Amino acid sequence: MTDTRTRIRSNLQSTVRDLQRRKARGRRGLAVLEGVRLIEEALAAGLEFKGALVSPELARTTRGRSLTAELASHAIAVEEVGSRVFSDLAGTDTPQGILAIVQPRSWTLADVHSGPLLVVDSVQDPGNVGTLIRTAHALGASASVLLRGSADPMNPKALRAAMGATFRHPVVQLDDAPFITWAREHGLVLWATAADGTPISRAARPSEKELIAVIVGNEGAGIRPQLNAIAAQRVAIPLAHGAESLNVAVAAGILLYEVVRGR
Repeated sequence: MTDTRTRIRSNLQSTVRDLQRRKARGRRGLAVLEGVRLIEEALAAGLEFKGALVSPELARTTRGRSLTAELASHAIAVEEVGSRVFSDLAGTDTPQGILAIVQPRSWTLADVHSGPLLVVDSVQDPGNVGTLIRTAHALGASASVLLRGSADPMNPKALRAAMGATFRHPVVQLDDAPFITWAREHGLVLWATAADGTPISRAARPSEKELIAVIVGNEGAGIRPQLNAIAAQRVAIPLAHGAESLNVAVAAGILLYEVVRGR
């Protein structure tokens, strides 16, 4: 029995280490969640758990003890580790004492039935990608499409920034060619962010029957030419004199709000 428990402990810890790499997350279809709130959100969303690691710090709060009890009620394997081991596995400077391995939902374009959509082109910062997903979910977008070059939405930093939205909001990862083909087949009306575009107040509003998407681009390079080429219009957010630009998630939020408000 002791040998079996030791092997289980070793497997959970080695899996957490392995899942720190994007290729491993993609190959195994698993992700690591860290923190009380994120794991509470995953439980509420009905995700499948493969196990959890906890340190003594978790039991120091009522909320932490309640979460441990809830994991047990779902028959989720929980391994206790020392603070030093946990700190080595955690991705935050002040860990809350819990990590969990989950199997996220896998989404495809077949799950996208209506608009508006958020399209993310080559946004490389995981925190920005997570905030974009959180913003899209909060503003009523039906899905987020992450194109080539974008950060992994299952990156721990992206998951923390999304604050649980990733567990409920469809996130589809695609290469350019399949997305462009799908966009044309479905008559997608694409608004592309551009400093030299039409001011958003004068942008032509699509009809309620049209499928519309907002696309935002790389933090430095912007939207790639092949995607700009299929945009119905380039839209600008007027800024105060002296302001150079907006954070990509803030820009997406403003455009999505305008799209949703106008329908």
